[in-house]
Amino acid sequence: MNSSITPGRDSDSSLIRVVIAEDQALVRRGMVLMLSMEPDMEVVGQASDGIEAVALADLLHPDVVLMDLHMPRKGGVAATREITSMLPGTQVLVLTTLNDDETVFEAVRAGAHGYLLKDATEEELLETIRALRRGESRLTPQIARKVMDQFRRMAGNDVPTPPKASSAETLNDKEEKILRLITEGKSNRQIANALFLAEGTVKNYVSRIMEKLHANTRTELAVISAKQRRPE
Repeated sequence: MNSSITPGRDSDSSLIRVVIAEDQALVRRGMVLMLSMEPDMEVVGQASDGIEAVALADLLHPDVVLMDLHMPRKGGVAATREITSMLPGTQVLVLTTLNDDETVFEAVRAGAHGYLLKDATEEELLETIRALRRGESRLTPQIARKVMDQFRRMAGNDVPTPPKASSAETLNDKEEKILRLITEGKSNRQIANALFLAEGTVKNYVSRIMEKLHANTRTELAVISAKQRRPE
């Protein structure tokens, strides 16, 4: 067993506690080095396969798990499913070279909150980890398109019809614009920049939209939006 608990700084609730699940030792060490240089992050554990990832997550209750998908003994999709089911407060960020439609969709269905390809920049990775800690979901634009295409296909089949909004729940123009940007996979910060709003204001809008459309996550919002836009 190659998993390890990484000695870290004194307990600090403000730190983002991260477990890295990656079977390539050199890549794993590089991630540990990169994250350890960030003042708001702490790598608390390292796993070389999915079984170890699940065990460490259960033991350490990290804020974020960086999850490779192609690993021995138990793959990343199965490990993601177990972790998100067992620990609702832990966010899983898939970091992989795999971008085929089936793999992407299975990872999202398993509960991954973010999906980045390994050619992402260091800045993208760090910002995505922080976004997940804030409760946001992040998909690279390429992956977001794949997910939305799949959701649109599902919208005509087995996705339940969302509840009709009453007149009091009808989205206003600003909320409609924000919903469209969410559907495109935009983050709160990107939406704020596009609409010239404060990021906190966007967060409040998103909460109201979720309440009006009876959605629990941004992904559910995207599904509902895709179904509502489908021609009858």
